[in-house]
Amino acid sequence: MTTVTNEIEIVSSYPTEKVFKAFKDFEKIAPIVNPAVFKSVETIEGDGGVGTIKVFTFGEAVPFTNAKYKVDAFDEGNYSYTYTFFEGDNLMGILDSITQHVKLVPSGDGCIFKQTIIYKCKGDEKPSDEVLKAEKELYKQTFKGIEAYAAAHSEEY
Repeated sequence: MTTVTNEIEIVSSYPTEKVFKAFKDFEKIAPIVNPAVFKSVETIEGDGGVGTIKVFTFGEAVPFTNAKYKVDAFDEGNYSYTYTFFEGDNLMGILDSITQHVKLVPSGDGCIFKQTIIYKCKGDEKPSDEVLKAEKELYKQTFKGIEAYAAAHSEEY
């Protein structure tokens, strides 16, 4: 089994606690800030913590329609969480799973958003460099959108 790793790092001037709070509201905010990618995000089991299962319904800007993931770890004190996509056409027929590790690292008055994406392939076939680059851009756009949403709704975040 082959694995492929994609790393994302984004510097933010927005405070760590506020960015993390906004990311906890991902299922509410993502379809607002990036509707072409996220049509909806719905919790189908759990309360948002470890073991929670959510379903993404993707918009027309991505070549996928849906994905299901499970929250593997959630550590509010360390501003980190991990979740794994285990079902859906986002696995492209070549992946067993996609695990995402997200960590916000305080930096001055802001933070650094770090995301490690691990693609676990069924065999030797793996996502193309084009797919990896496109997904990296998608995650950057979504982060910036969530950050801007939080700043615009400072009374809540």
